Amino acid sequence: MNLLLLPLMMLWFPPPKTAATAEVPAIIVFGDSTVDTGNNNRISALLKSNFRPYGRDFMGGKPTGRFSNGRLATDFYTEFYGLGPFVPAYLDPEYGIEDFATRVCFASAGSGLDNATANVLYYKEYQTRLKSYLGEEKAKHTLREAAYVISIGTNDFIENYFAYTTDRYKQFTVGEYVDFLAGLARDFFKELYTLGARKIGFTGLGPIGCVPLERSLNLITTGGSCMEEYNKVARDFNAKVQASIDELSATLPGIQLKLAPVYDFFLYVVQNGFLYGKFLSAI
Repeated sequence: MNLLLLPLMMLWFPPPKTAATAEVPAIIVFGDSTVDTGNNNRISALLKSNFRPYGRDFMGGKPTGRFSNGRLATDFYTEFYGLGPFVPAYLDPEYGIEDFATRVCFASAGSGLDNATANVLYYKEYQTRLKSYLGEEKAKHTLREAAYVISIGTNDFIENYFAYTTDRYKQFTVGEYVDFLAGLARDFFKELYTLGARKIGFTGLGPIGCVPLERSLNLITTGGSCMEEYNKVARDFNAKVQASIDELSATLPGIQLKLAPVYDFFLYVVQNGFLYGKFLSAI
């Protein structure tokens, strides 16, 4: 799944021909397990990927906390910009502000828009450290010209709402929850803008009713087919977020805010898995 995201992410802010002409001095990542590069190793959390086979194809075959056999899409993305071969996790003590000045990840597996506060708190701390390291003006330039990648939202629906792990299903109808989360996404974009971000890319939801977990749970009743109810929620959410993006793009000067339309792409892959062979097993 992560590698398949790469060409879609490249549509946001195409990489320069050479690193010397880069207009993107840094990659700054927020989100969940799709882009977590190891922060969950450093916090109290149930979700961990610090054991094999995770990381078997990463440099040195080391599990790093990435929920992947190797690098994530954001790792490849930062390489295209000539900023380094991977994005280090902000909470990883092996890296410091000299590394984070060009690429940094605040994502945490299992997180969602409904509980993304910690991401922003760490980001504010990072800003202070960056200004001390680069100086006020250079740090502001880096934060303004950096590409911000956000991949989040699936856990809110699959884990928090439909799995009844929180009281959200009692507080909201599914339609109201879609509106609520789209509003949180909009607020997140505005907060990043207020903090200096201008180039923001948001990965929309794919067909969440087709993820392996849901199809497995559906195996007895429907033979493992996708859950259309969940897929409709993803489409509705994407439409609401796109409307917010259109509004903010028209009202916030200088913002470059884009949605990666992953839904149709991933649904095509699911429906035509024979074209992708073993690659489909990673989705």
